[in-house]
Amino acid sequence: MLAHYKWLRDPENPILPPGTGSTCDSTRCMNPFVVKVADEYRLYYSGGDNDGHQRLCLATAPVTTPNHFTRHGVILDLGQAGAFDAHWCVLPCVHRFAAKWHLYYSGHDGTDLGLQSFPGIGLAVSDDGIHFHRHAPQPLITGDRTAPFPDNRGVAGGGSILEDPLPDGAVRYRMYYTLAVGTKSPDVRINQEKHCAVCHSTDGIHWTDHRLIMSPRSDVANEDIAVAAPFVWRDADLYRMIYCGIGTRWGYYSMSEAVSVDGYTWQRGPGDENLALAPDAASPWESRMVEYPCVIAEDHRLRLFYCGNEYGATGIGTAVAENPSP
Repeated sequence: MLAHYKWLRDPENPILPPGTGSTCDSTRCMNPFVVKVADEYRLYYSGGDNDGHQRLCLATAPVTTPNHFTRHGVILDLGQAGAFDAHWCVLPCVHRFAAKWHLYYSGHDGTDLGLQSFPGIGLAVSDDGIHFHRHAPQPLITGDRTAPFPDNRGVAGGGSILEDPLPDGAVRYRMYYTLAVGTKSPDVRINQEKHCAVCHSTDGIHWTDHRLIMSPRSDVANEDIAVAAPFVWRDADLYRMIYCGIGTRWGYYSMSEAVSVDGYTWQRGPGDENLALAPDAASPWESRMVEYPCVIAEDHRLRLFYCGNEYGATGIGTAVAENPSP
């Protein structure tokens, strides 16, 4: 049996609901990505406004009260008209490269092509991790980089970045991300098809060696349509992943776990034994879906940030886990 974490939801969830009357996150708080800086958590997320746009926002909280966040508004606005990120900026992933903070994010160009309307992962940079500017107007990563899908357009972040030391003292970075290959269709299996992927870089700018690492399983009803948002971390000699699955069981996202010895070949176990967090029918905020995980280590435990119904229309919540349980 595959060991996985037992996540205990915070009774104050959602800890970051949409902000009533806000100009940047009045309708949605989604895609949490959290980093710890000194004694503070920085929560990067995508906020939805009343006009249907999504921008990248920041909230902060003391590490001692990680369910009480203060909002700081937009840190990355929409791209120019016609750009890959003119309509939405979503799915932030933040990592420090030497003295620079890199914020990777996914753009929606405003077209009506379903998942194919997300044509790239872009980059914004910062000296302090708070004030960001675009590295370039075009994306760094596009959806046509993997051998099985050379004509695909859709791609999204929703993952994490790990560092691999090299013999010469340099570092090679791995970015885990989502390959969105679905095309508009009334069949949800076609419309929402997604796979998990990884790519590599030595400078955080040029990303190569794109590989698929996980695909939907036709025999498992909570992930027979899509797998996405692979958040990966190291646990001693293992790599662990928590990811989203869309399946015919609920029709929306749940979250499951996988383990690997190299971060490329993943074990999920038979059936749905690796299901880690499912929708809670009794909850007013996560009754239909749970998605977009981000994990951060605390003393002797892990903390999970994620969002609920309708892709964050009810906000962002948190949960904690002590140790993997069989």
